[in-house]
Amino acid sequence: MKVVLFCGGFGMRLREYSESTPKPMVPLGYRPILWHIMRYYAHFGHTDFILCLGYKADSIKQYFMNYNECLSNDFVFSNGGKDVKPLTTDIDDWNITFVDTGLTASIGQRLLAVRHLLEGEDMFLANYADGLSDVNVNETVAELTRSNAVASFMAYQPTQSFHVVSLGEDSRVDYISPIAQSGLWINAGYFVLRSEIFDYMRPGEELVEQPFQRLIAKDRLLAHRHRGFWAAMDTFKDKQTLDELHANGPAPWEVWRQPEAREAMRKVVPKTPQLAA
Repeated sequence: MKVVLFCGGFGMRLREYSESTPKPMVPLGYRPILWHIMRYYAHFGHTDFILCLGYKADSIKQYFMNYNECLSNDFVFSNGGKDVKPLTTDIDDWNITFVDTGLTASIGQRLLAVRHLLEGEDMFLANYADGLSDVNVNETVAELTRSNAVASFMAYQPTQSFHVVSLGEDSRVDYISPIAQSGLWINAGYFVLRSEIFDYMRPGEELVEQPFQRLIAKDRLLAHRHRGFWAAMDTFKDKQTLDELHANGPAPWEVWRQPEAREAMRKVVPKTPQLAA
C-alpha cells in the first residue's frame, strides 16, 4: 500500500533547525525523523513512499541520494576499505517518489498534486512528517476496510500539562480541567484514505477542514482511538524528549526493534472490498 508523507512545511517552531534544515530532516539519533516514520511503515509492510516536498526539498533529496547504509548500521570493513559489507540494511526494499508540491501549499493541495501517482489504488496511507506513534497501522486499515467510510485518522488524547477552560459571557470561569482529563481528542494524523477522498476535495482546500466536513455530513469519516504512544516534534523541547526516549531505547515508536511485538503487529491487511457509491 502506498504511503504519502507531507514533508513541505516550514517548521517555524523549531527555529534552531528550520533555518538550515527542514523539519522532516531534524535528527533523532543517526537518522532524521522522516526516516523513523518511514521505517515504522516499512515494519508493517508498506514500503512504497510518495514524499510531498516543499521547503528545502533539496535537503531531503540529497539525504536519500547520498544514503550510506554503513553510517548507521554494523558492517565489515576489509581489504583496506575496498570491501565494505553491511551486516544489516534499512532501505534496500523501499521505493521512494520525490515530488515538489510547492513551497506554501496546504496538506490538501499537496495531496491533490500527487493524485496521478495514486491512480489504480483503492486505498492508501498518508501522514504528517513530524509525528511518531506505536499504533498498529494495519489495524486502522482493517477498520476502514470493514466500513463504508472514505477516510480515517488516528485520534489521540493529549497528555500535556495544559488546562481546558470554559468561559461564560462575563468571562467568569465555568469549568477548568487538565486537558488529559477533559475527554478531548485531537487529530494525530496516520490517515487511511480510499481513492474516493478526491471526490470530496476542491482545489486550494485543506484536507482536514472542508473535505472532512463533507465526509462527516455523509457519515463516512472514522477515527481510530489510540491510547498508546504518540508524540509530535513541534518544538525544541519536543525534540529533547524524543532524543531521550531514543537514547534509552528502544523508543516506543521503534516497533521494528521490539521482537515481542512483531508477530502481533505484522497482521495481514484484508483485501479492500468494492463498495457501492
